[in-house]
Amino acid sequence: MKKITLLLVFIGMITLQSCTVNEVRDDVDNDTISEVIQVTRSFNSGNGFSTFVNFGAPIYSSDMILVYHLYDVVGGQSVWRLMPQTYYLNDGGELDYNFDFTRYDVNIFLDANFPLTSLSPVWTQNQTFRIVIIPGYFSNRNAQHVDFNDYNAVIEAYGINPTSIKKL
Repeated sequence: MKKITLLLVFIGMITLQSCTVNEVRDDVDNDTISEVIQVTRSFNSGNGFSTFVNFGAPIYSSDMILVYHLYDVVGGQSVWRLMPQTYYLNDGGELDYNFDFTRYDVNIFLDANFPLTSLSPVWTQNQTFRIVIIPGYFSNRNAQHVDFNDYNAVIEAYGINPTSIKKL
């Protein structure tokens, strides 16, 4: 009886050893898509010199948000500055364009070392911003290799098609 049991165990071990598991790897990532939202907003005392931009759908908590301010257009090329951005005015004032964000929205706001109501409309009216949403998967993998101050480098690094920018 012991010999039959030993024989069955031996045959079972040989049979099970030939089993293999084929792991299928899907290296195509279809749910981590970077995107850009462009908004043009005005700031005044009525809105507290701030504006909310709603994403429409929540982003993942691991996602990274970058906000760029359209500072100038030179030779037909847009000059984007990464926020927060401090501008030093001729009269000694310091104006900050800043932002904070949640999973649902971005709050873009102005702050200064003087009363914001004294600002020229050049700084408050029809200001354009680009909000770049970078999924956590990309931000962890590529963050050390990208100069976030350079808007065009960010767009290129994360494979964002400039024609796919959503305007709100």
